Amino acid sequence: MEQEKGKKGIFQSIDWVTILLYVILIAWGWFSVCGACYDFNNPDLFSWETNSGKQIVWAATSLVLATVLMLIEKKFYDTAAYVIYAGLMLLLIVTIAIAPDTKGSRSWLPIGPVKLQPAEFAKFAVALALGKLMGEYGFNIKRSKDIGKAIALIVTPMILIICQKETGSALVYFAFFLTLYREGMTGSLLFCGFACVIYFVAGMKFSEDYIANMPVSIGEFTVLLLSMVFTIGMVWVYCRNLLAVKILSFTSLGVTALAMLFSIYVIPFNVCHVMVGLCLLMIGYIIGLAIYTHIYKYALIALFAILSTSFFYISNTILQHMAPHQRTRIEVLLGKKDDPRGAGYNVNQAKIAIGSGGVYGKGFLNGTQTKLKYVPEQHTDFIFCTVGEEEGFIGAAGVLIVYLFFIWRLIAVAERQPDISGRVYGYCVLSIFLFHVFINIGMVLGLTPVIGIPLPFFSYGGSSLWGFTILLFILLRMDAERNIKRT
Repeated sequence: MEQEKGKKGIFQSIDWVTILLYVILIAWGWFSVCGACYDFNNPDLFSWETNSGKQIVWAATSLVLATVLMLIEKKFYDTAAYVIYAGLMLLLIVTIAIAPDTKGSRSWLPIGPVKLQPAEFAKFAVALALGKLMGEYGFNIKRSKDIGKAIALIVTPMILIICQKETGSALVYFAFFLTLYREGMTGSLLFCGFACVIYFVAGMKFSEDYIANMPVSIGEFTVLLLSMVFTIGMVWVYCRNLLAVKILSFTSLGVTALAMLFSIYVIPFNVCHVMVGLCLLMIGYIIGLAIYTHIYKYALIALFAILSTSFFYISNTILQHMAPHQRTRIEVLLGKKDDPRGAGYNVNQAKIAIGSGGVYGKGFLNGTQTKLKYVPEQHTDFIFCTVGEEEGFIGAAGVLIVYLFFIWRLIAVAERQPDISGRVYGYCVLSIFLFHVFINIGMVLGLTPVIGIPLPFFSYGGSSLWGFTILLFILLRMDAERNIKRT
């Protein structure tokens, strides 16, 4: 009798709206795969010889997998979180050693007739481990020891995946830092990440442009100036030392202004050399404050200033030593180079495909750009261009609306979890989906770098579909148990 009551409770407590969105996305994704992979020589969409036929199998097995996951109680994940994490890390190590080289990457394990990518499954392991860690009694995210443990859980798989030469998949794991911020991590780390992005874009994009008639790189000047401003701002925000702020402002910004005037009206010279010297003086002064006051925040600000001052030169050095295709890809993204037949080919053809769809699209299986294979990887990383071409603006907007609703549901599910571990896991799932959707669609539209990550439930492939399914349905099972406990 109790078992029957339990079964009725679990059925009633399942978030069927989210599951409906999941099914809609999978079904919609299959039609898009059909459009992207249609072969005139083999028109049978259900044949195992075609990608559309294989995707049906992946979708069917994903539904079976989802059902199995809904039968596993939350306490299993609470108990086995670290074991699952260790197992997936070991699998990533094994992958480095035995995986064959596939397009320069060693991230795919052949298992019979299929290939699986362990990096896709490591995401749910990291999410479970973070939930377990942050849900433990006494965990304090503002304590250096505890935040260090959380960061180690995130960074370890990133390093292993980079060793597989799969940098795009590794970058996805940065999404977990959004969860840490949600749970109370200081915003200073998030600001540092934001500063790095600003430094890189401004520094690299304008590194070869010069101010007026002076030998001053706009990129270098901008990065150094921002370094000064950000450092002074951090002294005020975190230390509230008005005297130090005045001294730093008058010396660094004031002398920089005088140097600019001298270079403009007297003798042209590279003002950046003076700015580097001023930054070093700032760093020395802040370190002195740290020693004198014994306030460790000054030391952290000094470290930020050191990294900020050196960022332009380190980034430029790394960029110069990158593989030519990687460097070109970055330069195309920054608008420094136009390479429609090289690094920019995928994005350019994807834009053409989307634009050719117009408002209503060309219709199912009628896309010319996709049928004639003008867009490389159009069934995986660039699947969204098929939506734009065949279904037009209305179809593309519809996909975005469904994803928006799906993300909103994940926020609601994560927020209503009764314990920290469940909430942390929920926000980890949310962060992963949000990162994938934003970056994938952004790179198809030319707004974000092309890093080679799939669109959840849309892109062809069993590893990504199973990985996203595991992430989602572990969360839905946790959520269902929340409701059971209330009945």
